Amino acid sequence: MPLPEPDGRPEILVLRAIKLGDLLVAVPALHAIHRARPEARILLATTGWLAPLVELIDGVDVHLPQQGLDHAIAIAPGRVRTVVDLHGNRPLSTDLLDALLPDERIGFRWEPDGKPHWDGPEWVDGIHERDRWAAVPTWHGMPADPDEVWINSPGPSADPGAAVIHVGAAYGSRYWPSDRFATVARRLERDGLRVVLTGGESERNRALEVAEAAGLADDRVLAGRAGLKEFAATIADARVLVTVDTGAAHLASAFRTPSVVLFGPSPVEEWGPPPGPHLVLTDASLRVGDSFGSDPDPALLAVSAAEVLAAVAQLSESSGH
Repeated sequence: MPLPEPDGRPEILVLRAIKLGDLLVAVPALHAIHRARPEARILLATTGWLAPLVELIDGVDVHLPQQGLDHAIAIAPGRVRTVVDLHGNRPLSTDLLDALLPDERIGFRWEPDGKPHWDGPEWVDGIHERDRWAAVPTWHGMPADPDEVWINSPGPSADPGAAVIHVGAAYGSRYWPSDRFATVARRLERDGLRVVLTGGESERNRALEVAEAAGLADDRVLAGRAGLKEFAATIADARVLVTVDTGAAHLASAFRTPSVVLFGPSPVEEWGPPPGPHLVLTDASLRVGDSFGSDPDPALLAVSAAEVLAAVAQLSESSGH
């Protein structure tokens, strides 16, 4: 889709060219920018396949597909006055934004040659990602609430009130055993919930294996079948979500869907859900922390199916179901 022509409003370009969960932890920062600059047209340069989710972020007017940082942003230099670095992979991200010749740069402090180049807050390791990105607009006079993670409704779900079990993960380090997912699915189905299994296209076979072991029909497997907007709608209208630390968990936070989130290599303190109907299960004392590893992290394997079922029951009781 070609970039829309300027419409007379000042334009702000925000860079966040990364995956679903990473985009959603930056939503509080996007809310803050929109709130502080309501007269501006906000252009978000982020991963192309996230387009259906970008449409749900209040205040974002234009999606610029940007697959990583190895190519220029598709907009003419000099067009936008303000650029915002919510990607943070300096100098790659700052170089891409500097090439647009902006008048105003919003991001973290960046002094590659010992001289102030980008002014802003200092980068701090070990803090929560929502706090990290909310700090950027806040420092620049646009106060952000790190827990303001909401996005707009994706529309009705084809499976309203389902118990959603998300079996997928980007890396093997976050793969909870299939037989445990099956145990959870079988028990929830027995307790009267309609269970559906989600995941990406590459995870469809894994989801089918879980379905077979749980005694569920293949039509309960949405993995590889539902598009991103349908996936979001399924989570938004779910009774409960069971997932490892993935984009699905961040969607549950955005829609305040009750969720049980299993953590392995990533610290809960940096990636855990905001306050709400969400329970986290892990054993941090066993964490190896190799996020891109091929073997499940021991902190994740320490979580049993019984613990997950107990957490689902706790959420059900607190919600009155």
